[in-house]
Amino acid sequence: MALTHLAASPAVDLAVNVLDAKSLLAAFGTLGIAVVLFAETGLLVGFFLPGDSLLFTAGLLCAGSAASPGHLSLPWVLVAAAAGAVAGAQTGYLLGRRAGPAFLARTKSRKISEGAARAGEILHRYGYAKAIVLARFLPIVRTVLNPLAGILGVPARTFALWQVLGGLLWTIGLVLGGYALGASVPNVDRYLLPIIVVIVVISLIPVGLELLRSRRARAEGSA
Repeated sequence: MALTHLAASPAVDLAVNVLDAKSLLAAFGTLGIAVVLFAETGLLVGFFLPGDSLLFTAGLLCAGSAASPGHLSLPWVLVAAAAGAVAGAQTGYLLGRRAGPAFLARTKSRKISEGAARAGEILHRYGYAKAIVLARFLPIVRTVLNPLAGILGVPARTFALWQVLGGLLWTIGLVLGGYALGASVPNVDRYLLPIIVVIVVISLIPVGLELLRSRRARAEGSA
């Protein structure tokens, strides 16, 4: 396959909205998927990036006609998504082992602190394997769990095995889900914005439920 599948067109719009999956894909193409997922899962500063909606939107764009604007190659999207997610998680783990405790002690981001607390609860409640896989499907938690696993001394082989499995399930599942919808619904790109909104809302439901459970547990503990 030509390498042109990996990049966007030369005329890149300078006004890129990093919170908008469609804007990111239009500006950076398939290569942008790998970069965004690497940043979201490997760097604590990437917690705000739209991983779920980016994957699903990329799958939708793969289902369109090859001549349609913004069309992406499904094989390249799957490779880029998996590579970015797996490499990002492993990088986050290594950063956590080396510099994580100092960073968490200095951070002033409430979201990162809360995400670290939830990630720690998930690791202790479900065990390493299940927690590492489940975290892939939780925004913010999938950003902080990887370095937190390094901080807490999760064995390197255990982390690598389950983060690869979780990364493949997350990326391939969402991309193929978007592709299936795009292939079955004619002109689905007309409804792209509401579809993305639905995906974002669904992805936030587990976080909301976890927050509610944590608040109830704290309330019961202080009663």
